[in-house]
Amino acid sequence: MDGLRHTTLTLRIEKRSDGDHTVLYLSGRIQSEHLEVLKTEMLGDGLGILLDLEDVTLVDRDAVSFLRLCEARGVGLLHCSPYIRAWIVREQA
Repeated sequence: MDGLRHTTLTLRIEKRSDGDHTVLYLSGRIQSEHLEVLKTEMLGDGLGILLDLEDVTLVDRDAVSFLRLCEARGVGLLHCSPYIRAWIVREQA
């Protein structure tokens, strides 16, 4: 080895627009260190935002809080897994 640490990308964000909505396709892990980048990707174009969570494998507590706030502000959560949905519901209580 060359002594360099190799890191693995833990969150992939793909952004698409259909003219009415901007859909952010998320895959991998959503963790607290990704939230600022995700917030930045959600800004700007004035279209309704949808987060497609179909390929999300893991979230941390900060990510769940973020997703809960997004949904409360009108952001749609598509393909939200049952474990993430249950955690969001628990956070609302």
